[in-house]
Amino acid sequence: MTLEQKIGQFFFPAVFINDTEENIQATEQLIREHNIGGLTFFHSRASAATNYEAKKKIVFNDDSYQRLKDLIIRYQKCANIPMLMSIDAEWGLAMRVEKTPQYPYAITLGALPDSESHLVYEVGKQIGLDLKSAGIHYNLAPLADINNNPNNPVIGYRSFGENKEKVARFALEYLKGMNDVGVLGCLKHFPGHGNTNVDSHLGLPVLKESLEELMTNELYPFIKGIENNVDSIMIGHLAVPALNEGKDTSATLSKSVIENLLRKQLGYEGLVISDALNMHSVSKLFDKKGQLEWEAFNAGNDVLCFAENVPEGIQEILKNADPERIEASYTRLMKCKQKAGILDGQQNVSAKLGFEKASLLNRKIAQSSISKIKDSSNTTMVLEASKKGKLVLLSLHKGIENPFFNSLTPELKAPLFSVAQIERQAVALLENELRLFDTVLIALYVPNAKPLNNFGIDDSVLELLKNLFLTKKCLLYVFGNPYVLQLIPDLKSAKGLVQVYQNFTEFQECAADQLLQNLECKGTLPVHISNL
Repeated sequence: MTLEQKIGQFFFPAVFINDTEENIQATEQLIREHNIGGLTFFHSRASAATNYEAKKKIVFNDDSYQRLKDLIIRYQKCANIPMLMSIDAEWGLAMRVEKTPQYPYAITLGALPDSESHLVYEVGKQIGLDLKSAGIHYNLAPLADINNNPNNPVIGYRSFGENKEKVARFALEYLKGMNDVGVLGCLKHFPGHGNTNVDSHLGLPVLKESLEELMTNELYPFIKGIENNVDSIMIGHLAVPALNEGKDTSATLSKSVIENLLRKQLGYEGLVISDALNMHSVSKLFDKKGQLEWEAFNAGNDVLCFAENVPEGIQEILKNADPERIEASYTRLMKCKQKAGILDGQQNVSAKLGFEKASLLNRKIAQSSISKIKDSSNTTMVLEASKKGKLVLLSLHKGIENPFFNSLTPELKAPLFSVAQIERQAVALLENELRLFDTVLIALYVPNAKPLNNFGIDDSVLELLKNLFLTKKCLLYVFGNPYVLQLIPDLKSAKGLVQVYQNFTEFQECAADQLLQNLECKGTLPVHISNL
């Protein structure tokens, strides 16, 4: 191949599963003309995180999985060298594709005891098999970010927690699970996106830590990954002034971060991939098309993810790059393709999606991750109140027909109520209806995993919780991101508190079993909650 053809291999433009035929044909032409090395799949243009401000409506399509499979076959036929098909599937294909198995968020896995780390391996393995069933070889996951900032708007639930040893250990288990079924993985977002309060899809986060502080904490999981020959490391769009002579330069565009710190100081010899180059923290820096792609490559990235200016980027790199550097990046990428088995036809597509295995695995994770934070003889309190007719079951942000209540009601005699986004007047009416009961079993279904707008919880719901805690014996089960706990007023007044993390059917049923049978809760909170 010519140098220009080799440079084409470094480009992994974004492609969309639900796209127009016109756009699909344009991608096919791009592959044929520029020898593209890989593609990164997203659900649709409206689903891209940088479209957040536009609030474009995502149109769901039950046929997305089959479309993904068909598109991969179609695109591969256009390539002279088999392309490395990639996707961001941190909690499974379901992160991008409807009607596919979903696995727990990393923060849920972080609640598992160390003795159950094999379950994280199994998650990686099953996600790998699901990806292979579609023809995908490369998962841009897991996160090695240590979530030590509770106000982080974008990492949070995607991190294994705030303990650096556990984050490193669980990230490696996840990676090993994928690798063992022939799927490549990626540690991200180097040098650590956990202690930030800006979403890099929309702006540039700045890390104030010194190199010594980073080496002690943020870099620890990456160092462990390097020691275990991780397939690739993704560079985050975040600035570390201490590593850039005091300048707020994004790590993706910084030789100091990639070449000096990652390559020379930490000794990493594997593939380096940029975070998506369409993200607003970097996408608006240069007026000239292709300049961003060149700057990212020059800083040390081997693969340019979500590159939007492929022809121009190739020409800029060809014009400016040292041939030896081009060869080095090309060699690293080819090693990954070889490992994935796509250069010699070893890549076998799995037969089908693992829905049954996912359900069994999710149940095992639920049984070992549910965390009892406060226990005032929870089971006894609820059973006695039920016998006396003093118990009521209250569902927040979900109707009364839910797996948790359905599993409880055969054993508990209690009326059922549900509340979503309600007005103050309605809260007063509900509180009036609850006056005859002294014990309230509350199921809080957290609407959103991200903290924006109080995780989607209405202010009236928070006020209702406060009043109930102060006037009733309350047992609260939280199905969702544990960081929501720090928003709940007078939480210490609740008699009992159990964190369940996910609202999957398996998690709700296990939570009911735990309550009725007073089962041991093996899980522990993976992050610090200030009001506990």
